[in-house]
Amino acid sequence: QVQLVESGGGLVQAGGSLRLSCVASGLTFSSYAMGWFRQAPGKEREFVAAIDWTGVQTSYADSVKGRFTISRDNPKVTVYLQMKSLKPEDTAVYYCAGRKILTITTVTDIKEYDYWGQGTQVTVSS
Repeated sequence: QVQLVESGGGLVQAGGSLRLSCVASGLTFSSYAMGWFRQAPGKEREFVAAIDWTGVQTSYADSVKGRFTISRDNPKVTVYLQMKSLKPEDTAVYYCAGRKILTITTVTDIKEYDYWGQGTQVTVSS
C-alpha cells in the first residue's frame, strides 16, 4: 500500500520560513518523480514545485520561484519543500504527489500524478 505522509506545516508570520517533508512508503521511491501542490480555500489545487527521480531537475511555479526549494533524499524516501519569505497568499493545504517515471524529467501536470498525500496546512499571517 502506497503512502505519502506530509509534515512540517504550521502557522508562521509573513517573511518567515517553513520546511515541509513528505515520507513515502510502499513504492520504489527512486523510480518516482515527486511534486508539491497546494490548495487554498475556494480555489483549485495548483502546482508548486516538482523534482525528477534523480534530484537533478526541478521546476517551480512562477509565484514561488526564488522563494521555495524542492529537494529529495532517496535513501530516506523523503521529498522536501523549503519555503522562505512566506506571504499570506501562500496559505493553503500543501500536498505531495508521486508519479512513476524513469526519465529525467519533472512532472508539473496535476493529472499525471499517481499517488497523493493527505496534505499539511500552512498558514501565513500578515
